Amino acid sequence: MAEMLVKENSVTARVRALDPMIDLETEIARLRRTRNAVILAHYYQDGEIQDLADFVGDSLDLSRRAAETKADVIVFCGVKFMAEVAKILSPDRTVLLPDMDAGCSLETSCPPEAFRAWRERHPGHISLTYINCSAEVKALSDIIVTSSNAEAIIRQIPADQKILFAPDRHLGAYLARKTGRDLVLWPGTCIVHEQFSERELVRLRAQHPGAKLAAHPECPEPILAMADHIGSTSSLIEYVTKAPDEEFIIATEPHIIHQMQKRVPHKRFIAAPGMDESCSCSNCPFMALNTMEKLYLCLRDTMPQITMPEELRRAALKPLQRMLEMSPRPASKIAGAA
Repeated sequence: MAEMLVKENSVTARVRALDPMIDLETEIARLRRTRNAVILAHYYQDGEIQDLADFVGDSLDLSRRAAETKADVIVFCGVKFMAEVAKILSPDRTVLLPDMDAGCSLETSCPPEAFRAWRERHPGHISLTYINCSAEVKALSDIIVTSSNAEAIIRQIPADQKILFAPDRHLGAYLARKTGRDLVLWPGTCIVHEQFSERELVRLRAQHPGAKLAAHPECPEPILAMADHIGSTSSLIEYVTKAPDEEFIIATEPHIIHQMQKRVPHKRFIAAPGMDESCSCSNCPFMALNTMEKLYLCLRDTMPQITMPEELRRAALKPLQRMLEMSPRPASKIAGAA
């Protein structure tokens, strides 16, 4: 009986029970008004979700923009750690994630207890932790960083200060090369960026000799070595928008191309090839768990909700505040600050 109840309460069962004739866009718009909700969509979400969101962007920027609204409900169409950041910054709001199973390979590669033990094995090191991690790991860190501000933050740390960097070893190695710092790296990787094939990319560039390669720094070093531009999701979009070139190969999750195409529809974008041509290996399987049906259901039922103990929230907030203080752009006031 218990097993049957679990199945009936699952989001999959709720989706199956939906009326197939329901107008999802209309119903989502209605619920957004009645719930006083703001809908956030990461660049890696399906284009249909991006188009109806109030804000589209990277994870931290979305949470900050939501905190500046007067919405009672924040719906984060992304993955769990992103929704957790929204809750950390907006503790008095209801924060919803369409599918609680929308996780992140970087987060799961870095369990809190293993991270704590790693820190204890490196006394005297400061911990810079990529935002792609759990609230528990954030609470154990000194400074949180993003792919857009990590280099600037590292350059502010005294040269004799030893640094730990987790959980993405490819981003960490890239930052070590850029800054000349000797970073001790956690061995995590992103399953999406790990899939790009150097051999297939060389072949694709030969077929498109004029195309520029834009890559996210979570990619392995052989991919980054071929790139014309390396940057965060926002940086990649800015690059292809402003560059005079007409054709680009994009080495990150391919749903970002939706925003690129909207901004510069006359340009051509090609998703970087994975190791297996028979699958869409560079599509994030976790981002794909969020669908229009699940977005409607989470607004209708106000679940699943992101919750966390206040002690954990405050502990995770501190390294986020430190990041914002050290970031190049002026830090705005953060809701829920201790």
